[in-house]
This record gives sequence, structure tokens and C-alpha cells, in this order.
Amino acid sequence: MNSLITWITVPLSYPFMQRALIVSVMVGAVCAVLSCYLVLKGWSLMGDAISHAVLPGIVIAHVLALPLAIGAFVAGLCCALLTGYLKDNSRVKEDTVMGIVFSGMFGFGLVIFTKVDTDQHLLHILFGNVLGVSVRDLAETAIIAGVTLLVVLVRRRDLLLYCFDPNHARAIGLPVGVLHYSLLILLSLTIVGSLKAVGIILVVAMLVAPGAIAYLLTDSFGRMLVIATTVAICSSALGVILSFHLDGATGACVVLIQAFVFLMAFLFAPKRGLVWDWRSRRAAAPIGPAQ
Repeated sequence: MNSLITWITVPLSYPFMQRALIVSVMVGAVCAVLSCYLVLKGWSLMGDAISHAVLPGIVIAHVLALPLAIGAFVAGLCCALLTGYLKDNSRVKEDTVMGIVFSGMFGFGLVIFTKVDTDQHLLHILFGNVLGVSVRDLAETAIIAGVTLLVVLVRRRDLLLYCFDPNHARAIGLPVGVLHYSLLILLSLTIVGSLKAVGIILVVAMLVAPGAIAYLLTDSFGRMLVIATTVAICSSALGVILSFHLDGATGACVVLIQAFVFLMAFLFAPKRGLVWDWRSRRAAAPIGPAQ
């Protein structure tokens, strides 16, 4: 027991590890809540699209001496709006449009990044640098996470109905268009708040894994939110501490833990896991005649 306590407390004796733990837990919580809606809506690829599309906004904001978060948010929102416009005004399906838009914006961001004289390290943008989080970054992430969670809490029922059955939501008079773009704005804000912790690439996993895990474990959306948030917070805390002892990338450790939990849920989830399905089919199989 003493060894376990020491294993946990030694990393947290450093201020930069304390800041890393706090920001990782905040990012994990807000990503988990939003991931439940994204999984229910089938928008997992939308998170991938927006997270990659923020790169040109970050670079342009740096050139204009603006906060990087503003550039990232504007670029992410432009990606979402452009995707919606192309989907509504062409015969191309939504997933194809998203792939074209985010890959094009990501490529544009890489091109202008190579032409800009900057001390920003590309790997920190792509994969995050949670151990280098400052007090200002911590406050910025807290504000973004707080606003996002507050909006979701206030409109949770409307968002749930829109994600589950948009036609029914429209029939009872809900502003489906407003809910659609509100969810996109919240997604963009969440990605902006996650950049420092896990970066552009790994935030996709944070926005998908908790919701997918909870979806396998329960049929209730309320319990789905609780399970996803618990998994995200615990994996974030464990990933930060584990990365200290392994001397590994913190964001990658968090994502790997979530991937492992998903694998366990996929195999052993009640009623939906492979093992449960195999045992049910074996129990239902007819018994052959005695030899």
C-alpha cells in the first residue's frame, strides 16, 4: 500500500505535474460528455475533421499575434460550416465531404507552417504538451470546459432528442438548425481546450473512446454520461501519473488507457461483449443426442 501511495504522490510533488493532472482531468471530463452526444449522433468523424482543420487557424493566429485559441476556434468553425454547406449543396455524402475538407485544411496548415518563422514546435501542436501547461493555459482550459459543460447541461434534453431523432425534434418545434450548429460550436470549443493536453491528433480518441465505452455498457443515456465521465477522468489521472514513471508522452498514455478500457468493454460488456455473446449462443445451442 505504501508503495502505491508513493507511486501516486511522487509525481504530484512537482507543480508541473499538478497542472498536467488538473488540465487532463478537465479535458477528459468535457470530452467525455460531448463524446456521448457524438457517438449517439454518429459524428465521430466530425471531431476528426475539426481537430485537423484547426491547424491553419493556429498558424495564422500566430502570424497575426493573436491568441492561438481564437485562430483554432475560427478555423474549426469554418470547417464545420463548410462541411455543412457542401453536404447540403452537393450529391457527395457527409463523410466524404468531411474527409475532403479536413484533409485540405490540414494540408494548407502544414504548408503555411513551413513558411512561417516560428519557435512553435509542430509536434506540440499535433500531440500536445501537457507537461508544459502554464497557469494561463490552465485558466483558459477551465473557462472553455466550464462554458461547454454549462451549455450542455442547460440544453441536454434538446441535444439528446436532436442526436437521437432530429425529425421528431423538428416535429415538436425544437430549433434543429440552432441545435446543429450549437453542437458544432461546442465541439470546436472542446477541441480548442484540448490542444494543450493531447494535441490535434489525439483529441479524436478523447472525443470517441469514453462515449463508445459507455455505449457498450448501458442503455440509459444518463448512466452513459456518468460512465463516460468516470472512465475519462480516471484514465486521464492514471495516464498522467503513468507517463511520469514511464517517461512517455502524457497524451498518448491517456489515450492508450482509454483504448484498453474499450477493448475490455468490447470483450466483456454485459449483453454486448463478445464473451457474453459467445456464452449466450453456446447456452442456446441445442444439445445433440446422447451417443
